[in-house]
Amino acid sequence: MTTIQKFEDLECWKEARKETNLIYTYLKECRDFSFRDQIQRASVSVMNNIAEWFARTTAKDRIQFFMIATSSLSEVRSMVYLWQDIWYFSKEQTDKLFEQNLHTSQVTYGFLRYLNTLK
Repeated sequence: MTTIQKFEDLECWKEARKETNLIYTYLKECRDFSFRDQIQRASVSVMNNIAEWFARTTAKDRIQFFMIATSSLSEVRSMVYLWQDIWYFSKEQTDKLFEQNLHTSQVTYGFLRYLNTLK
């Protein structure tokens, strides 16, 4: 594994950023402000908790921030199901967001598994 110099080097942070950008782009015109706020806050939480991981010094703290990030990924996925159920967006947009969320989750869980081997 390459040396991580900054949180922006983490693949999981890059994927979380892509997911957040998709959500913000798709929801630009959404008038359901509570729905929009909830899913946007959850997606930003993924990015920010991964970024905060970088500043922590103990393994326990670092793992805790990744656990929060993975919980927020699940929250986003749950919100996408709601988004799908109420037909806010096209099937193409919904499928793309599910795909991005799955990929972000896989990369994030992969890094979390790696961190657990370092304990």
